[in-house]
Amino acid sequence: MKKILVANRGEIALRIMKTARNMGIKTVAVFSEADRNAPHVKFADEAVCIGPPPSNESYLLGDKIIKVAKELNVDAIHPGYGFLSENAEFGESVEKSGMIFIGPKSHAIRIMGSKLAAKDAVKKYDIPMVPGTDEAITDVAAAKEIAKEIGFPILIKASAGGGGKGMRIVENSKEFEDQMKRAISEAENAFGDGSVFIEKFVTSPRHIEIQVLADNFGNTVHLFERECSIQRRHQKVVEEAPSSVLTPELRNQMGEAAVKVAKACDYVGAGTVEFLLDDKHNFYFLEMNTRLQVEHPVTELITDLDLVEQQINVANNEKLSFSQDDLKITGHAFELRVYAEDPLNNFMPSVGKLEVYRPPSGKNIRVDDGFTEGMQVPIQYDPMLSKLITYGKTRNEAMQRMLEAISEYDVEGVSTTLPFGKFVFEHEAFRCGNFDTNFVKKYWSEEKLKAVHEEEAKVAALFALKHYLKDSEILRMPK
Repeated sequence: MKKILVANRGEIALRIMKTARNMGIKTVAVFSEADRNAPHVKFADEAVCIGPPPSNESYLLGDKIIKVAKELNVDAIHPGYGFLSENAEFGESVEKSGMIFIGPKSHAIRIMGSKLAAKDAVKKYDIPMVPGTDEAITDVAAAKEIAKEIGFPILIKASAGGGGKGMRIVENSKEFEDQMKRAISEAENAFGDGSVFIEKFVTSPRHIEIQVLADNFGNTVHLFERECSIQRRHQKVVEEAPSSVLTPELRNQMGEAAVKVAKACDYVGAGTVEFLLDDKHNFYFLEMNTRLQVEHPVTELITDLDLVEQQINVANNEKLSFSQDDLKITGHAFELRVYAEDPLNNFMPSVGKLEVYRPPSGKNIRVDDGFTEGMQVPIQYDPMLSKLITYGKTRNEAMQRMLEAISEYDVEGVSTTLPFGKFVFEHEAFRCGNFDTNFVKKYWSEEKLKAVHEEEAKVAALFALKHYLKDSEILRMPK
């Protein structure tokens, strides 16, 4: 493998290219007109503009990307995450064109791309699953009866979904019909597939995922877990490895289950098996992501493995150079996703120019980003500016380093989730490991209201001071 095209943008494109360069492999960047001056474009050995800013006119044009790759004599295409990374047709087209797709085979993407097909595939392996329907359903009345049998609260989920889209929590039968119609509509708009299914809603869950790695020779290992319970709108914001709540026995059980899931679909490459863990430490299979995860750096830091390098090696038909017994956890790592969002306004995107952009640096601090000072944060894409990752020998050490790194991060021109990150890492519930996926709902809403009240109080004080000074001036005026 001598040349790789990275069919993505931003921090993940740059991160893949850095590993490729270290391996002596040349890289090709594709970019939209909005990303013409982006770091990944400048870093690549070659770069080609593939269209206007909207992703459906640029980064989602699989045929155009393959055409560019063939013209530049590319050996392989790495999809990163998002965009075409879990598109089975794209993976197939890459392989049919004579190039290597750095990812799993298309049949694994298809099986795990449907939550219902994934459940069906892992059934015979006796892996625990949340009680719910085994097939898609669109009949609202029939679905309501099933929901009553399962027992409220329940969760309506899009079969082809991801990123929290097409997902609705229903507390009682009165609101079921409305929420069901909304979930179907959202699923149709987001994925072109309105099929949904119903699950029992686990009320105080932790979101634990297991990183797996498999080669073409039947070797599959797990690289331990990542805790991803700090979420907003069902999307992760803070991740850590290892989880503070797993015992060695539970870690081993979940790891073995994840390996079985990977084998259920003949998985090859790097993938992630996601589980829910309830308050009694029972775990349930959720889904499998057939790609590199946003939060993969925390796994890299505790295992001292480069996951992109492993992906490339496996795609190059090499055997894994280690077994499960060779792997061990060393230290602790955290990742904070730094989004251009306003955490005091329901995490709404905050686009604009990065007037100041100075990320922190230092020992055991890693920043994966795709921006430089002066760049515009485009509205067309995910608003993540960077991933701030810290490492320590202990959880407390890694946590303290994260707080120091947050304080050193300097961004002006857009709002960011850095204040939210500071709040999380200073909160006692997080520090002692006593939290679940309801953390934002439970604690941040209170903090947000407090901040709004403090801001209102400041405005009122300034207004009062202004009038006081004005009145004083009047009193001092000669009669």
